[in-house]
Amino acid sequence: MPESDCTVQGGNVPVFTPPPLPSEDKRWKIVNGTMRKNGFARHALIETLHTVQSSFGYLDDDSIRFVAQSLRVPLSQAYGVATFYHYFTLKPPGKHTLTICAGTACYIKGADKLIAAAEKRLGIAQGQTTKDGEISLMMARCVGACSRAPVALCDGEVVGEMTREQMLEQLERWTVE
Repeated sequence: MPESDCTVQGGNVPVFTPPPLPSEDKRWKIVNGTMRKNGFARHALIETLHTVQSSFGYLDDDSIRFVAQSLRVPLSQAYGVATFYHYFTLKPPGKHTLTICAGTACYIKGADKLIAAAEKRLGIAQGQTTKDGEISLMMARCVGACSRAPVALCDGEVVGEMTREQMLEQLERWTVE
């Protein structure tokens, strides 16, 4: 650990001094609170990245670097976690998000057709955001509402027994806002 990262108190005990917050944005205080609660320990990497994404909507390069430095993990490890788990995204989400469940029950009941229709209507592939930044199209492995299949999340709200027509109407409402 570089000498600038710690001070010595009472002899030989190095004390870690975390880096300053990237900005005055209050959301960084929430992220810092997560790290502080965990003693800035390496094992808090996933929880801290989750807090960053919950606070900012995605993980950008600066936030990943800040978390890695604060938790004293290699930058490659922080990026490895951020890119390995499907929950994390490195791109800002659209103003609206349509997430279609592709679990077994939803797939059997036509989720693949919903995804295809949404891709065609929006002109993007699943996992992307429209060029105007208005709508992100996502897919989930399972949202746990199998009895209501096929299921979609419209800005986080569960819509069960989603039909192609309902979905296209929702997309239309979002595009005319």
